[in-house]
Amino acid sequence: MEGTIRCSANYVPLSPISFLERSAMVYRDRVAVVYGNIKFTWREILERCTRLASALTHLGISRGDVVAALAPNIPAMYELHFGVPMAGAVLCTLNIRHDCTMVSTLLKHSEAKIIFVDYQFLGIAREAIEILSKKSTKVPRMVFIQDSGNISPSNNMVSTTGCLEYEFLLATGRLDFEIKRPKDECDPISLNYTSGTTSSPKGVVYSHRGAYLNSLAAVLLNEMASMPVYLWTVPMFHCNGWCLTWGVAAQGGTNVCLRNVTAKGIFDSIARYQVTHMGGAPTVLNLIVNAAPSDRGPIQGKVAVMTGAAPPPPQVLFKMEDLGFNVTHSYGLTETYGPGTVCTWKPEWNALPPNAQAKIKARQGLHHLGMEEVDIKDPATMKSVPPDAKTMGEVMFRGNTVMNGYLNDIEATQDAFKNGWFRSGDLGVKHPDGYIELKDRAKDIIISGGENISSIEVESVLYSHPAVQEAAVVGRPDDHWGETPCAFVKLKDGCNVTTDEIIGYCRDRLPHYMAPRTVVFEDLPKNSTGKTEKFVLRQKAKVMGSLSKTSISKL
Repeated sequence: MEGTIRCSANYVPLSPISFLERSAMVYRDRVAVVYGNIKFTWREILERCTRLASALTHLGISRGDVVAALAPNIPAMYELHFGVPMAGAVLCTLNIRHDCTMVSTLLKHSEAKIIFVDYQFLGIAREAIEILSKKSTKVPRMVFIQDSGNISPSNNMVSTTGCLEYEFLLATGRLDFEIKRPKDECDPISLNYTSGTTSSPKGVVYSHRGAYLNSLAAVLLNEMASMPVYLWTVPMFHCNGWCLTWGVAAQGGTNVCLRNVTAKGIFDSIARYQVTHMGGAPTVLNLIVNAAPSDRGPIQGKVAVMTGAAPPPPQVLFKMEDLGFNVTHSYGLTETYGPGTVCTWKPEWNALPPNAQAKIKARQGLHHLGMEEVDIKDPATMKSVPPDAKTMGEVMFRGNTVMNGYLNDIEATQDAFKNGWFRSGDLGVKHPDGYIELKDRAKDIIISGGENISSIEVESVLYSHPAVQEAAVVGRPDDHWGETPCAFVKLKDGCNVTTDEIIGYCRDRLPHYMAPRTVVFEDLPKNSTGKTEKFVLRQKAKVMGSLSKTSISKL
């Protein structure tokens, strides 16, 4: 319209860096980060991050360079989420469960110039760098993070480990450093690699704009008031902690760092710090509900828990509520900055029986306020499926909190964004109220005798068995039916159940063709985000070969 302009007075590129700067003023003397006996206020965190950005610049890091990190949920990892972008660089947080071969592959792909390494993973990082050096690949400079129980700078900048030391590096930084804000809000802020459960990891590029918007959306869907106390049970390296590394700063909260996620650690932290919020995959929820009585502690008031990464079984949700946790179910992917939908609770559902409430809460819901739209579409025609809770299609997203693209893979980026929507690869249905519900990954659907079987539905029944702690279902090759359901089950401590009992339990609650015909009792392989590595289980089922006709007739 005539008379309007865009200038520095009415437009500033969005960036979560601003959250830290504001909280350092508003909440300056409040505790921002706590880890054991170590505490930093918001003023101190800003100072430390400013020094970090200054030191990185002095080391030659410039705008757009990649800085990697291999560390658990410790204070340094939190500071890197601000200090690296404040230097104009791109933060690449690596999965701490990767071996040296994978770490070397990702360092090479990302072209990281520096890698910050926690003392616990120093061996893996050194082996990864050795692999790179043998391939004549330029290796990143290493910065060693000591056990946070000792945060005083070392006497020498180059420590006995042969690399720079984190606290000394911070001490070399200047407080008057001019923070480098993005020139364009779509500039990259972080690089996150997918878990690789269905293919090789891809480098997902996040922007300052997307991180800003998804951080605020995460605050809203977690119903975080000002000054929350957030317990870090979600890995900060996974989707930047579902963007709550930045989101907690927006609200001036307290970040309770937890190096190792255990049931005792969770309950002890809740009691000690009066935790108000936390998050985690269903495996974390499972850890809580199956905690030994000696590991549990009292919970004063409700603790809000956001869960995602995999559809939570209704039984687990019900038990969490009973313990004093208020669970909010979200869903998303690395490509959507973590949470992209939320199962927003409606007051009228409070009148429903507990089991019915749990089933509704297990749905993935609708897009959050930072996402423009989510839909279930036929991937061939791009038409929306009818909201009948039966017709399956592919979950697709569009909005400002969808990734910029895959690093150095334009073909994969174009495929993912084909026809103007991000294609998740997940299959789901749409309920009459518009809420979506996942049914499976496209690769996880079991086709038996021409019938589509949702592994999620079978797993939900298995989880309802009182002796089952964890379950995963994949297809086993079958000469007659094509494939049949094969259940991998981990039992609760002290429980004994036979294969026939598990199969009979499922046949009583499912159409017979959906019930498992094979049951294997063992621990389930998982990646660090809590997802079961079904490709490992599919390979195991494949090695088993086809069920014999004798076995089929008995079933």
